[in-house]
Amino acid sequence: MLRKKGFFVSDSPHIPVLYREVVSAFDGCEGGIVIDCTMGYGGHSSLLLENYPNITLIGIDQDQTAIDFSSKRLAKYGDRVIIKKGRFSDVIKEIFSEYDSSKICAVLADIGVSSLQLDQRERGFSFDSDVLDMRMDTRASLSAADVVNSYSQKELEDILYKYAELRNSRKLASVILQNRPFNSAKELSDRIKPYMPKGKKIHPATLLMQAIRIEVNDELGELQRLLDLLESVKELTCKVGIISFHSLEDRIVKQRFASWSKKCICPQEYMRCECGNNNALGYIITKKPLTAKADELKQNARSRSAKFRLFKRESL
Repeated sequence: MLRKKGFFVSDSPHIPVLYREVVSAFDGCEGGIVIDCTMGYGGHSSLLLENYPNITLIGIDQDQTAIDFSSKRLAKYGDRVIIKKGRFSDVIKEIFSEYDSSKICAVLADIGVSSLQLDQRERGFSFDSDVLDMRMDTRASLSAADVVNSYSQKELEDILYKYAELRNSRKLASVILQNRPFNSAKELSDRIKPYMPKGKKIHPATLLMQAIRIEVNDELGELQRLLDLLESVKELTCKVGIISFHSLEDRIVKQRFASWSKKCICPQEYMRCECGNNNALGYIITKKPLTAKADELKQNARSRSAKFRLFKRESL
């Protein structure tokens, strides 16, 4: 167990990143509903419930293993917790139809794969896994094996370049085609390791495996759809916090928050404002993303890539 300056992280198979920053970010949310779009193993959810005793938390996850664990972990909070299964871009639509949006005080999304998913070799996320799966929802039809063993050369090139920004994506796609079928993540990572960038602290296959995982779970699409929905609900007044681990995810959040904060949306060629100059959906709270402090980095190395951006959404 870990106690740091009033914050409490209980024994768990997953340590939530930026836990202090998340709790502090939602200061003032003394009542109402907090939506944890990526509940996972209940790390952030339990901290928010503990520190804000008057909130109701709605947790969303598509991983049944995570739901089973968090249902037990959060049971002590009784009817203050509501857990829903599914993709958060779908489930949050249901939430806005079921609940008064004026009651929602915060929305949190921790984008990416959890530590426990990475560590469970049977899920196929880790480099040494004996399977090739990577589905966050095991009911989903598309798996990593499908991507690796059935995508065309061009399709593989595109996801490796787009999601991993690998300059040798053509070569890597060719190596995959020449050596498939692959039956395990270990077999794939070992085979492409000689062709991956050298000199980084991360495993050589990290970027390639990450690109495949993003494709399998449509992670960027999910993020875009979440932001679209939060933009569309006119009466919404809440804080929106997004934690990302990938430069593409962070770029999407940064650009969307910047767009939301614009008062004037007139085309650049207009000599003067004609839109009314009152189109901002709120304001950016974190001008620069919050990142892990030294003590957290020492405790949890996976927090090194985490970036947390916060926006105050206001009703129109």
